[in-house]
Amino acid sequence: MNVPALSTPLPDSTFALTLGLLLLAPLTIAGVALLNTGLGRSRSAAQSLLGCVTMVAVAAIAFALVGSSFAGEPAHTVTIAGKPWNWVGGAPLFLRHFSAMAPQAQLGVLFEFLAVSFAAIIPWGSGADRWRLPAGCAATAVLAGGVFPLVAHWVWADGWLAQLGTSFGLGMGFLDGAGAASVHALGGLSALGVVWIAGSRKGKFPKEGLATAMPGHNTVYILFGCLLAMVGWLAWNAAGALLWLHAAPVSLVATTLNTVLCASAALVATFTVTRTRFGKPDASMCANGWLAGLVTSSACATIIYPFEAIAIGAVAGVSAPLLVELLELALSIDDPSGAISVHAAGGLWGLLVAGLFSHGHGQLLAQLVGIATLLGFVFPLVYLLFSIVNRIIPFRVEADGERLGMDLHELGGGAYPEFVIHRDESYR
Repeated sequence: MNVPALSTPLPDSTFALTLGLLLLAPLTIAGVALLNTGLGRSRSAAQSLLGCVTMVAVAAIAFALVGSSFAGEPAHTVTIAGKPWNWVGGAPLFLRHFSAMAPQAQLGVLFEFLAVSFAAIIPWGSGADRWRLPAGCAATAVLAGGVFPLVAHWVWADGWLAQLGTSFGLGMGFLDGAGAASVHALGGLSALGVVWIAGSRKGKFPKEGLATAMPGHNTVYILFGCLLAMVGWLAWNAAGALLWLHAAPVSLVATTLNTVLCASAALVATFTVTRTRFGKPDASMCANGWLAGLVTSSACATIIYPFEAIAIGAVAGVSAPLLVELLELALSIDDPSGAISVHAAGGLWGLLVAGLFSHGHGQLLAQLVGIATLLGFVFPLVYLLFSIVNRIIPFRVEADGERLGMDLHELGGGAYPEFVIHRDESYR
Protein backbone atom coordinates (compact mmCIF):
# COMPACT_ATOMS: atom_id res chain seq x y z
CA MET A 1 0.00 0.00 0.00
CA ASN A 2 1.44 3.36 -1.01
CA VAL A 3 0.90 6.15 1.50
CA PRO A 4 1.32 9.85 0.73
CA ALA A 5 4.62 11.47 1.61
CA LEU A 6 4.87 13.66 4.67
CA SER A 7 5.35 16.67 2.39
CA THR A 8 1.94 16.17 0.73
CA PRO A 9 -0.13 19.31 1.35
CA LEU A 10 -2.84 19.01 3.96
CA PRO A 11 -6.24 20.64 3.65
CA ASP A 12 -6.47 23.66 5.94
CA SER A 13 -9.14 21.98 8.07
CA THR A 14 -7.01 18.87 8.64
CA PHE A 15 -3.95 20.98 9.42
CA ALA A 16 -5.90 22.96 12.02
CA LEU A 17 -7.35 19.75 13.50
CA THR A 18 -3.90 18.13 13.81
CA LEU A 19 -2.37 21.25 15.36
CA GLY A 20 -5.23 21.49 17.85
CA LEU A 21 -4.73 17.88 18.86
CA LEU A 22 -1.00 18.38 19.33
CA LEU A 23 -1.69 21.35 21.61
CA LEU A 24 -3.67 19.01 23.89
CA ALA A 25 -1.14 16.16 23.76
CA PRO A 26 1.22 17.60 26.45
CA LEU A 27 -1.47 16.80 29.02
CA THR A 28 -0.24 13.22 28.71
CA ILE A 29 3.25 14.28 29.77
CA ALA A 30 1.79 16.25 32.70
CA GLY A 31 -0.29 13.26 33.80
CA VAL A 32 2.62 10.83 33.71
CA ALA A 33 4.81 13.34 35.56
CA LEU A 34 2.21 13.53 38.35
CA LEU A 35 1.94 9.75 38.42
CA ASN A 36 5.73 9.38 38.67
CA THR A 37 5.80 11.83 41.56
CA GLY A 38 2.96 10.15 43.44
CA LEU A 39 4.54 6.71 43.12
CA GLY A 40 7.81 7.89 44.66
CA ARG A 41 8.63 8.74 48.28
CA SER A 42 7.43 11.95 49.91
CA ARG A 43 10.97 13.12 50.59
CA SER A 44 11.78 13.01 46.88
CA ALA A 45 8.56 14.51 45.48
CA ALA A 46 9.89 17.96 44.53
CA GLN A 47 12.99 16.50 42.89
CA SER A 48 10.81 14.06 40.96
CA LEU A 49 8.49 16.68 39.52
CA LEU A 50 11.30 19.16 38.86
CA GLY A 51 13.17 16.37 37.12
CA CYS A 52 10.23 15.74 34.78
CA VAL A 53 10.03 19.44 33.85
CA THR A 54 13.80 19.71 33.44
CA MET A 55 14.02 16.63 31.26
CA VAL A 56 11.28 17.90 28.98
CA ALA A 57 13.37 21.04 28.53
CA VAL A 58 16.66 19.16 28.00
CA ALA A 59 15.03 16.77 25.55
CA ALA A 60 13.53 19.62 23.52
CA ILE A 61 16.85 21.47 23.30
CA ALA A 62 18.91 18.37 22.46
CA PHE A 63 16.42 17.33 19.79
CA ALA A 64 16.35 20.83 18.29
CA LEU A 65 20.14 21.12 18.16
CA VAL A 66 21.07 17.63 16.98
CA GLY A 67 18.34 15.00 17.07
CA SER A 68 16.02 16.60 14.53
CA SER A 69 18.77 16.29 11.93
CA PHE A 70 19.00 12.51 12.38
CA ALA A 71 15.23 12.06 12.56
CA GLY A 72 14.25 14.02 9.47
CA GLU A 73 14.73 14.10 5.75
CA PRO A 74 16.72 13.99 3.47
CA ALA A 75 18.12 10.62 4.43
CA HIS A 76 21.31 8.61 4.06
CA THR A 77 20.43 5.43 2.18
CA VAL A 78 22.59 2.34 1.68
CA THR A 79 21.84 -0.24 -1.02
CA ILE A 80 22.23 -3.82 0.18
CA ALA A 81 21.26 -6.83 -1.96
CA GLY A 82 19.60 -4.48 -4.42
CA LYS A 83 17.33 -2.98 -1.76
CA PRO A 84 17.53 0.58 -0.39
CA TRP A 85 18.04 0.81 3.37
CA ASN A 86 17.19 4.23 4.75
CA TRP A 87 19.24 4.38 7.94
CA VAL A 88 19.49 7.91 9.23
CA GLY A 89 18.39 11.43 8.41
CA GLY A 90 20.72 14.13 7.14
CA ALA A 91 18.78 17.34 7.65
CA PRO A 92 20.62 20.56 8.67
CA LEU A 93 21.52 20.93 12.33
CA PHE A 94 19.76 23.40 14.63
CA LEU A 95 16.48 23.11 12.67
CA ARG A 96 17.77 25.64 10.13
CA HIS A 97 15.46 24.18 7.49
CA PHE A 98 12.27 24.35 9.55
CA SER A 99 10.76 27.46 7.97
CA ALA A 100 11.15 25.96 4.49
CA MET A 101 9.40 22.70 5.38
CA ALA A 102 5.89 21.85 4.18
CA PRO A 103 3.15 22.40 6.79
CA GLN A 104 2.60 18.66 7.34
CA ALA A 105 6.33 18.12 7.83
CA GLN A 106 6.36 20.90 10.42
CA LEU A 107 3.54 19.16 12.27
CA GLY A 108 5.61 15.98 12.17
CA VAL A 109 8.54 17.78 13.80
CA LEU A 110 6.24 19.17 16.51
CA PHE A 111 4.92 15.66 17.17
CA GLU A 112 8.49 14.40 17.50
CA PHE A 113 9.34 17.17 19.98
CA LEU A 114 6.45 16.07 22.18
CA ALA A 115 7.32 12.40 21.70
CA VAL A 116 10.96 12.77 22.73
CA SER A 117 9.92 14.77 25.80
CA PHE A 118 7.49 12.01 26.77
CA ALA A 119 10.10 9.29 26.25
CA ALA A 120 12.56 11.20 28.46
CA ILE A 121 10.39 11.23 31.59
CA ILE A 122 9.54 7.51 31.49
CA PRO A 123 12.90 6.22 32.83
CA TRP A 124 13.02 9.08 35.37
CA GLY A 125 10.14 7.50 37.29
CA SER A 126 11.94 4.15 37.47
CA GLY A 127 15.04 5.77 38.95
CA ALA A 128 13.02 7.57 41.64
CA ASP A 129 14.56 8.15 45.09
CA ARG A 130 18.15 7.44 44.00
CA TRP A 131 18.80 8.81 40.46
CA ARG A 132 20.67 12.13 40.54
CA LEU A 133 19.15 14.98 38.55
CA PRO A 134 22.39 15.97 36.70
CA ALA A 135 22.85 12.36 35.59
CA GLY A 136 19.21 12.20 34.50
CA CYS A 137 19.67 15.32 32.38
CA ALA A 138 22.80 13.90 30.77
CA ALA A 139 21.05 10.62 29.97
CA THR A 140 18.11 12.57 28.53
CA ALA A 141 20.43 14.52 26.24
CA VAL A 142 21.88 11.25 24.93
CA LEU A 143 18.42 9.75 24.45
CA ALA A 144 17.00 12.83 22.71
CA GLY A 145 20.06 13.67 20.67
CA GLY A 146 20.95 10.22 19.41
CA VAL A 147 18.76 7.21 20.15
CA PHE A 148 15.24 8.56 19.78
CA PRO A 149 16.01 10.23 16.40
CA LEU A 150 17.18 6.91 14.98
CA VAL A 151 14.02 5.08 16.00
CA ALA A 152 11.78 7.96 14.91
CA HIS A 153 13.49 8.09 11.53
CA TRP A 154 13.17 4.36 10.96
CA VAL A 155 9.48 4.40 11.84
CA TRP A 156 8.07 7.81 10.85
CA ALA A 157 10.41 9.31 8.23
CA ASP A 158 10.16 6.49 5.69
CA GLY A 159 13.14 4.72 7.24
CA TRP A 160 14.03 1.10 6.69
CA LEU A 161 11.40 -0.24 9.10
CA ALA A 162 8.66 1.76 7.39
CA GLN A 163 9.95 0.52 4.02
CA LEU A 164 9.51 -3.16 4.88
CA GLY A 165 6.23 -3.00 2.97
CA THR A 166 7.55 -1.56 -0.29
CA SER A 167 10.94 -3.34 -0.14
CA PHE A 168 9.85 -6.79 1.04
CA GLY A 169 6.07 -6.86 0.70
CA LEU A 170 5.49 -7.02 4.46
CA GLY A 171 2.10 -5.36 4.79
CA MET A 172 2.33 -1.57 5.09
CA GLY A 173 5.75 -1.73 6.71
CA PHE A 174 6.29 -1.35 10.44
CA LEU A 175 3.29 0.47 11.97
CA ASP A 176 3.57 2.75 14.99
CA GLY A 177 0.87 5.38 14.82
CA ALA A 178 1.37 7.14 18.15
CA GLY A 179 4.73 6.09 19.55
CA ALA A 180 4.35 2.61 21.02
CA ALA A 181 7.88 1.92 19.75
CA SER A 182 9.61 5.30 19.65
CA VAL A 183 8.14 6.59 22.93
CA HIS A 184 6.92 3.76 25.15
CA ALA A 185 9.07 0.76 24.26
CA LEU A 186 12.13 3.01 24.03
CA GLY A 187 11.28 4.76 27.29
CA GLY A 188 10.47 1.51 29.11
CA LEU A 189 13.63 -0.22 27.92
CA SER A 190 15.62 2.85 28.92
CA ALA A 191 14.02 2.52 32.36
CA LEU A 192 15.30 -1.05 32.59
CA GLY A 193 18.79 0.18 31.75
CA VAL A 194 18.59 2.86 34.45
CA VAL A 195 17.43 0.38 37.10
CA TRP A 196 20.22 -2.04 36.25
CA ILE A 197 22.85 0.70 36.38
CA ALA A 198 21.59 2.60 39.45
CA GLY A 199 20.54 -0.47 41.44
CA SER A 200 17.65 -0.80 43.84
CA ARG A 201 16.72 1.55 46.67
CA LYS A 202 18.36 0.82 49.99
CA GLY A 203 16.22 -1.54 52.04
CA LYS A 204 14.11 -2.67 49.10
CA PHE A 205 15.59 -6.16 48.95
CA PRO A 206 16.85 -7.18 52.42
CA LYS A 207 19.08 -10.21 52.76
CA GLU A 208 16.38 -12.03 54.68
CA GLY A 209 12.73 -12.23 53.63
CA LEU A 210 10.77 -10.91 50.67
CA ALA A 211 11.04 -7.52 49.02
CA THR A 212 10.06 -4.60 51.25
CA ALA A 213 6.90 -2.77 50.18
CA MET A 214 7.58 0.91 49.41
CA PRO A 215 4.19 2.30 48.40
CA GLY A 216 3.81 5.61 46.62
CA HIS A 217 3.31 8.58 48.90
CA ASN A 218 0.31 10.25 47.22
CA THR A 219 -2.50 8.21 45.68
CA VAL A 220 -4.37 11.37 44.68
CA TYR A 221 -1.45 12.43 42.46
CA ILE A 222 -1.39 8.96 40.95
CA LEU A 223 -5.07 8.75 40.08
CA PHE A 224 -5.43 12.36 38.96
CA GLY A 225 -2.38 11.82 36.76
CA CYS A 226 -4.20 8.92 35.11
CA LEU A 227 -7.22 11.07 34.26
CA LEU A 228 -5.06 13.91 32.99
CA ALA A 229 -3.02 11.52 30.87
CA MET A 230 -6.12 10.09 29.22
CA VAL A 231 -7.20 13.50 27.92
CA GLY A 232 -3.83 14.00 26.29
CA TRP A 233 -3.71 10.40 25.08
CA LEU A 234 -6.92 10.78 23.09
CA ALA A 235 -5.39 13.76 21.30
CA TRP A 236 -2.04 11.97 20.94
CA ASN A 237 -3.47 8.87 19.27
CA ALA A 238 -5.70 10.93 16.99
CA ALA A 239 -2.82 13.19 15.91
CA GLY A 240 -0.58 10.18 15.28
CA ALA A 241 -3.28 8.56 13.15
CA LEU A 242 -3.52 11.67 10.97
CA LEU A 243 0.23 12.22 10.65
CA TRP A 244 1.80 8.78 10.45
CA LEU A 245 -1.02 6.44 9.38
CA HIS A 246 -2.60 9.05 7.07
CA ALA A 247 -6.04 8.23 8.42
CA ALA A 248 -9.07 10.18 7.30
CA PRO A 249 -10.46 12.60 9.91
CA VAL A 250 -13.70 10.62 10.01
CA SER A 251 -11.78 7.64 11.43
CA LEU A 252 -10.70 9.56 14.51
CA VAL A 253 -13.93 8.77 16.33
CA ALA A 254 -13.09 5.07 16.22
CA THR A 255 -9.50 5.81 17.25
CA THR A 256 -10.55 7.71 20.37
CA LEU A 257 -13.25 5.16 21.21
CA ASN A 258 -10.76 2.30 20.98
CA THR A 259 -8.31 4.25 23.17
CA VAL A 260 -10.93 4.63 25.89
CA LEU A 261 -11.96 0.98 25.63
CA CYS A 262 -8.36 -0.28 25.85
CA ALA A 263 -7.74 1.74 29.00
CA SER A 264 -11.11 0.86 30.54
CA ALA A 265 -10.74 -2.88 29.95
CA ALA A 266 -7.20 -2.78 31.32
CA LEU A 267 -8.33 -1.00 34.49
CA VAL A 268 -11.17 -3.45 35.09
CA ALA A 269 -8.81 -6.37 34.54
CA THR A 270 -6.20 -5.01 36.97
CA PHE A 271 -8.90 -4.19 39.52
CA THR A 272 -10.14 -7.78 39.30
CA VAL A 273 -6.67 -9.31 39.51
CA THR A 274 -5.56 -7.28 42.54
CA ARG A 275 -8.86 -7.72 44.37
CA THR A 276 -8.70 -11.48 43.79
CA ARG A 277 -5.08 -11.76 44.90
CA PHE A 278 -5.06 -9.33 47.83
CA GLY A 279 -8.70 -9.18 48.91
CA LYS A 280 -8.89 -5.48 48.03
CA PRO A 281 -8.03 -3.59 44.85
CA ASP A 282 -4.65 -1.88 44.78
CA ALA A 283 -4.93 1.77 43.68
CA SER A 284 -1.40 2.17 42.31
CA MET A 285 -1.60 -1.15 40.45
CA CYS A 286 -4.94 -0.10 38.96
CA ALA A 287 -3.33 3.14 37.82
CA ASN A 288 -0.57 1.17 36.11
CA GLY A 289 -3.17 -1.08 34.50
CA TRP A 290 -5.01 1.96 33.16
CA LEU A 291 -1.77 3.36 31.79
CA ALA A 292 -0.82 -0.01 30.26
CA GLY A 293 -4.09 0.01 28.32
CA LEU A 294 -3.37 3.51 27.03
CA VAL A 295 0.17 2.52 26.03
CA THR A 296 -1.11 -0.52 24.15
CA SER A 297 -3.63 1.61 22.28
CA SER A 298 -0.83 3.82 20.95
CA ALA A 299 0.08 1.18 18.38
CA CYS A 300 -3.29 -0.18 17.36
CA ALA A 301 -6.21 2.13 18.21
CA THR A 302 -6.71 3.14 14.58
CA ILE A 303 -6.72 -0.35 13.07
CA ILE A 304 -8.84 -2.43 15.46
CA TYR A 305 -12.55 -2.83 16.23
CA PRO A 306 -14.08 -1.90 19.59
CA PHE A 307 -14.58 -5.49 20.76
CA GLU A 308 -10.95 -6.19 19.90
CA ALA A 309 -9.89 -3.13 21.92
CA ILE A 310 -11.63 -4.56 24.99
CA ALA A 311 -9.85 -7.91 24.66
CA ILE A 312 -6.47 -6.27 23.96
CA GLY A 313 -6.81 -3.92 26.92
CA ALA A 314 -7.84 -6.76 29.22
CA VAL A 315 -4.66 -8.67 28.40
CA ALA A 316 -2.59 -5.54 29.15
CA GLY A 317 -4.46 -5.05 32.43
CA VAL A 318 -3.91 -8.62 33.58
CA SER A 319 -0.24 -8.57 32.57
CA ALA A 320 0.74 -5.27 34.23
CA PRO A 321 0.42 -6.27 37.92
CA LEU A 322 1.76 -9.77 37.28
CA LEU A 323 4.82 -8.36 35.52
CA VAL A 324 5.42 -5.93 38.38
CA GLU A 325 5.45 -8.87 40.81
CA LEU A 326 7.64 -10.98 38.53
CA LEU A 327 10.24 -8.24 38.08
CA GLU A 328 10.30 -7.42 41.78
CA LEU A 329 10.08 -10.83 43.42
CA ALA A 330 11.83 -13.03 40.88
CA LEU A 331 14.38 -10.65 39.33
CA SER A 332 14.88 -8.10 42.15
CA ILE A 333 14.22 -5.17 39.84
CA ASP A 334 13.17 -2.06 41.78
CA ASP A 335 10.93 -0.01 39.47
CA PRO A 336 8.88 2.47 41.57
CA SER A 337 6.82 3.78 38.63
CA GLY A 338 6.27 0.40 36.96
CA ALA A 339 7.55 1.85 33.68
CA ILE A 340 9.12 -1.43 32.54
CA SER A 341 5.85 -3.33 32.95
CA VAL A 342 3.66 -0.52 31.65
CA HIS A 343 5.61 1.20 28.89
CA ALA A 344 8.07 -1.44 27.68
CA ALA A 345 5.77 -4.47 27.92
CA GLY A 346 2.62 -2.50 27.00
CA GLY A 347 4.30 -0.89 24.02
CA LEU A 348 5.63 -4.20 22.70
CA TRP A 349 2.23 -5.83 23.22
CA GLY A 350 0.57 -3.05 21.25
CA LEU A 351 3.05 -3.40 18.40
CA LEU A 352 2.42 -7.15 18.28
CA VAL A 353 -1.34 -6.59 18.30
CA ALA A 354 -1.03 -4.19 15.35
CA GLY A 355 0.34 -7.10 13.37
CA LEU A 356 -2.09 -9.71 14.69
CA PHE A 357 -5.21 -7.67 13.93
CA SER A 358 -4.07 -6.03 10.71
CA HIS A 359 -5.48 -7.35 7.46
CA GLY A 360 -2.29 -6.71 5.47
CA HIS A 361 -0.30 -9.70 4.22
CA GLY A 362 2.99 -9.96 6.09
CA GLN A 363 2.12 -7.22 8.58
CA LEU A 364 2.76 -9.45 11.58
CA LEU A 365 6.26 -10.22 10.33
CA ALA A 366 6.95 -6.51 9.84
CA GLN A 367 5.91 -5.85 13.43
CA LEU A 368 8.10 -8.71 14.70
CA VAL A 369 11.09 -7.28 12.83
CA GLY A 370 10.51 -3.95 14.55
CA ILE A 371 10.15 -5.57 17.98
CA ALA A 372 13.33 -7.59 17.44
CA THR A 373 15.14 -4.37 16.48
CA LEU A 374 14.03 -2.67 19.69
CA LEU A 375 15.11 -5.59 21.86
CA GLY A 376 18.21 -6.68 19.97
CA PHE A 377 19.72 -3.35 18.91
CA VAL A 378 18.07 -0.33 20.53
CA PHE A 379 18.09 -1.63 24.11
CA PRO A 380 21.78 -2.70 24.06
CA LEU A 381 22.66 0.67 22.50
CA VAL A 382 20.79 2.57 25.22
CA TYR A 383 22.39 0.47 27.96
CA LEU A 384 25.87 1.05 26.50
CA LEU A 385 25.39 4.81 26.20
CA PHE A 386 23.88 5.08 29.69
CA SER A 387 26.79 3.07 31.12
CA ILE A 388 29.22 5.55 29.57
CA VAL A 389 27.26 8.47 30.99
CA ASN A 390 27.31 6.76 34.39
CA ARG A 391 31.12 6.63 34.28
CA ILE A 392 31.24 10.40 33.71
CA ILE A 393 28.28 11.54 35.84
CA PRO A 394 27.36 8.79 38.34
CA PHE A 395 23.68 7.88 38.31
CA ARG A 396 23.41 6.78 41.91
CA VAL A 397 23.14 9.32 44.72
CA GLU A 398 25.41 8.96 47.74
CA ALA A 399 24.07 6.87 50.63
CA ASP A 400 23.61 9.94 52.81
CA GLY A 401 21.63 11.67 50.07
CA GLU A 402 19.28 8.71 49.72
CA ARG A 403 18.81 8.63 53.49
CA LEU A 404 17.95 12.33 53.68
CA GLY A 405 15.81 12.25 50.56
CA MET A 406 16.44 13.66 47.11
CA ASP A 407 14.63 16.90 47.92
CA LEU A 408 16.94 17.93 50.75
CA HIS A 409 20.05 16.51 49.12
CA GLU A 410 19.64 18.07 45.67
CA LEU A 411 17.24 20.97 46.20
CA GLY A 412 17.91 21.98 49.79
CA GLY A 413 14.28 21.76 50.83
CA GLY A 414 11.38 19.34 50.86
CA ALA A 415 8.12 19.33 48.96
CA TYR A 416 6.13 19.28 52.20
CA PRO A 417 8.03 21.45 54.71
CA GLU A 418 5.13 21.65 57.16
CA PHE A 419 4.85 17.87 57.57
CA VAL A 420 7.08 15.29 59.19
CA ILE A 421 8.64 13.05 56.54
CA HIS A 422 9.20 9.53 57.88
CA ARG A 423 12.50 7.78 57.36
CA ASP A 424 13.00 4.12 56.49
CA GLU A 425 13.79 1.81 59.37
CA SER A 426 16.64 0.33 57.33
CA TYR A 427 18.64 3.56 57.70
CA ARG A 428 18.70 3.51 61.51
